[in-house]
Amino acid sequence: MAIGIAIGISAPAFAILLAPVAAVFLRLIKSIIAPLLFGTLVAGIAGAGSVAAMGRIGVKAIIYFEVVTTLALFLGLAAVNIVRPGDGMRLERTAAEAALPKTQQSFGAILEHTFPTSIIDAMARGEVLQIVVFSFLFGAACASIGAAAKPVVNFAESLAEVMFRYTKYVMYLAPLGVAAAIAVTVGSKGIDVLLGLGKLIATMYIGLVIFVVLVFGAVVAIFRIPIKSFLQAVREPFVIAFSTASSEAALPRAMQNMERFGVPKHIVGFVMPTGYSFNLDGTTLYLSLASVFVAQAAGIEMSLGQQLIMMLTLMLTSKGVAGVPRAALVILAGTLATFNLPLEGAAVLLGIDAVMDMARTSVNVLGNCLATVVVARWEGFAVGAPPLNSPLVETNE
Repeated sequence: MAIGIAIGISAPAFAILLAPVAAVFLRLIKSIIAPLLFGTLVAGIAGAGSVAAMGRIGVKAIIYFEVVTTLALFLGLAAVNIVRPGDGMRLERTAAEAALPKTQQSFGAILEHTFPTSIIDAMARGEVLQIVVFSFLFGAACASIGAAAKPVVNFAESLAEVMFRYTKYVMYLAPLGVAAAIAVTVGSKGIDVLLGLGKLIATMYIGLVIFVVLVFGAVVAIFRIPIKSFLQAVREPFVIAFSTASSEAALPRAMQNMERFGVPKHIVGFVMPTGYSFNLDGTTLYLSLASVFVAQAAGIEMSLGQQLIMMLTLMLTSKGVAGVPRAALVILAGTLATFNLPLEGAAVLLGIDAVMDMARTSVNVLGNCLATVVVARWEGFAVGAPPLNSPLVETNE
């Protein structure tokens, strides 16, 4: 990262030429995701031996996801309304934007998009949520027919192991890929725009730090997770996510490290990829912050009720967002159009999105790692510590 920043500042023209190096690294990472998710989910669900057990794990995971992302939502709203980073800027809607009708994706459309018409198509387009749904049903079918599915389950287990080794080879290129990605960002965007929008960047970073300390800290205390060993386990995927601004880049290492931390394979295989669609803590906080920031910069005062409606829309449309750089900016642009806010706001945010994306993506990865440990502890497994005796946590006994 340091070398990449230095190249971007000292030789911006050369830094921009490094874009293909960063693109190749991210392409290799993306090639891992679909087969890794399919292999780990099918092997994990079939290996659990009980569809009911997986259903119980799923319900617990969804409850945890919704509680934590709602807290992130309200923290982001509180931060943007207290600091008001958009005051003093002036964004104007173009005549074309003012004439555009409001469009909003319905709940039915979102629900329909969750289910794939073809698993091959879903894998080709990187639709993580569709891959999770198909793999869950496929794994449940394998578990229900027992011995007859053994060859398929063995193939899924072998596929997962092969993809982890494939990941190891790709990670040898990580230093080059990270340095190139940072160099391109600094070389093409410069640092001037960061100074002009420093208040917004500082608000988001401080908000994320408060969220991690207060919310994640409370979760760690409630479930009695050994903080030192957990931080050691998440350090590498956190740094990968921060430096590449890609959740996908960190996913393989995060899954490996959580298994080494003691989380059962079937929980890691289900909770981690599902969290990439439903547990975007950093992205949720960013979207609440950025959308109200654009309204402030445009001089549009939104009531608390209007802000909450916009936040609910963001929470729905962000489900299943791809874990790739700038994905949240696409969601934000669509929401601005829906609520008749100037799309110029998305263009302004694009200049600093790389720096903000690094922070929100790394918090997403940290949150999903923590979610796997929480669900495992909730299920009564001894993860990184002796078994729980707390009445707050259920056991399998």
